[in-house]
Amino acid sequence: MEINQYGNPDANTILLQMTDEHESQGIVSEINHINELTNQEYCLVTCQVDDWNRDLSPWTALPVFGKEPFGGGAAVTLDFLRTQVIPQFQGKVFVIGGYSLAGLFALWAGCTTDIFTGVAAASPSVWFPGFVSFAVEHPIQSKAVYLSLGDREEKAKNPLMSQVGNAINQIYKSVAARKTVKTTLEWNPGNHFKDPDIRTAKAFAWVMNHIQ
Repeated sequence: MEINQYGNPDANTILLQMTDEHESQGIVSEINHINELTNQEYCLVTCQVDDWNRDLSPWTALPVFGKEPFGGGAAVTLDFLRTQVIPQFQGKVFVIGGYSLAGLFALWAGCTTDIFTGVAAASPSVWFPGFVSFAVEHPIQSKAVYLSLGDREEKAKNPLMSQVGNAINQIYKSVAARKTVKTTLEWNPGNHFKDPDIRTAKAFAWVMNHIQ
């Protein structure tokens, strides 16, 4: 897994973002947008996974696009973060976030462990089979949770993905019911593929502005 750091390595807040090769190309733009939205000091640590569908999915599932199934490798990825990445930043505050399936991974991780103070889930793939039930049954353990979706994402032709609007509303309602958690759900203009760098920046900035 390729790991890169951006920002202030001495900052108290560490942003952890799972990426693939395509998303890595937009990191500089994302950082610029983060800096426009917050004056908080941070260090962004990106981890480029080897297989997006395998490494970020919480359990196995049938293919949605093409023939590639979801491999259910999220537990292995989380273990890598806990043993190889996080120990490098002892005593820091950790925010995990990402876009699409990486956003789903961030939410799943926040439901699985209490090591993340914040979760920044931009257009997360909450249509993933069984995830809404999991999120409701395993309340998120983070103190601040940002959720967003494009206002045209639920108009997808794929019947599974078209449920994303209903799914994120259910998850938001579940998180908001926990009065100790700061949360918001933001609707952005456009479909799933519009402005991922801006949406991810907004997610991280909001969380940083609400955990200080």
